[in-house]
Amino acid sequence: MAHSTFSQVAVAVPVGSDLSVKRSVFKTRSLNFHDKSWSSPVIALNSNLRGTRARGWQTVCMSVQQASAPKVSVAPLDLEDAKEPPLNLYKPKEPYTATIVSVERLVGPKAPGETCHIVIDHGGNVPYWEGQSYGVIPPGENPKKPGNPHNVRLYSIASTRYGDSFDGNTASLCVRRAVYYDPETGKEDPSKNGICSNYLCNSKPGDKVLITGPSGKIMLLPEDNPNATHIMIATGTGVAPFRGYLRRMFMESVPTFKFGGLAWLFLGVANTDSLLYDDEFSKYLKDYPDNFRYDRALSREQKNRNGGKMYVQDKIEEYSDEIFKLLDGGAHIYFCGLKGMMPGIQDTLKKVAEQRGEKWEEKLSQLKKNKQWHVEVY
Repeated sequence: MAHSTFSQVAVAVPVGSDLSVKRSVFKTRSLNFHDKSWSSPVIALNSNLRGTRARGWQTVCMSVQQASAPKVSVAPLDLEDAKEPPLNLYKPKEPYTATIVSVERLVGPKAPGETCHIVIDHGGNVPYWEGQSYGVIPPGENPKKPGNPHNVRLYSIASTRYGDSFDGNTASLCVRRAVYYDPETGKEDPSKNGICSNYLCNSKPGDKVLITGPSGKIMLLPEDNPNATHIMIATGTGVAPFRGYLRRMFMESVPTFKFGGLAWLFLGVANTDSLLYDDEFSKYLKDYPDNFRYDRALSREQKNRNGGKMYVQDKIEEYSDEIFKLLDGGAHIYFCGLKGMMPGIQDTLKKVAEQRGEKWEEKLSQLKKNKQWHVEVY
């Protein structure tokens, strides 16, 4: 856990009042914990209160403990009240016009391709639960249906229902820019690049974006047992829903959900520069060593036990005994990423099951029946 540090924050309050300052005075600011930037509700003077001292206001200094409590307060808590997840509040024919807040490159210079973290302001009008997706309609017309808008592209949401600013107004997407290279020339052919991913990665703060949804129920985080085990297997941007789960488990202070189980993340990417949200995950490992495990499979940097490239299925095989025991004990297992990830993983699980004297098809149907098996691939 980070050491406690204190900062003095000046807040203007009316003279003669009981010093109760309305919550609207406070805004979210970014904190820096040992060179790691985290957003946290820190008291900051609202711009519309500046310059009011002359009109009967004075400044008092308050100490704000920045880093002693690792969990962040979230609002509005009525986002916990619904018994069922929100579904398809906005449809393709009547999408919601949201606003881009920020676009940030997530990967280092040696990563093959570019992956961006995109924060979208929905003003609290398109609420969602962890594990759901938004649809995005890129601007322009559909080349296959002239005069019509583009088809909706679905993106798993990479934030909790409270968003990265913890106020219920934003959603974050993790988007890899789809670029097409001509196999003959090796050169990029922009006419075949992914329309929506490039539109999102090129967007600027303030740009408008049409969104639909939220959609999806298969990847919702089951919260009936806060001490359950959740095994998450991701390749690339498939880590998006798991970032939402983990922020809910380990970063946010949610009164109705106190996680005391085990979350185990397997993330497969090409190399160290391609790791996504690694700082966040590494911090959970440090702060919650009994509740979080994190295994990376770096296909271009690590070798599996047979000397080949290290993929997520190789990591699964490495820990197969433990994983099967956890599944027998009721653990949930989730898979998210490109659909090409699943055959290799299924083959590995089948091989391990047979080594254990079990029939994989029977085991899989039991896991599905028990609602322990969650897959979202694209």
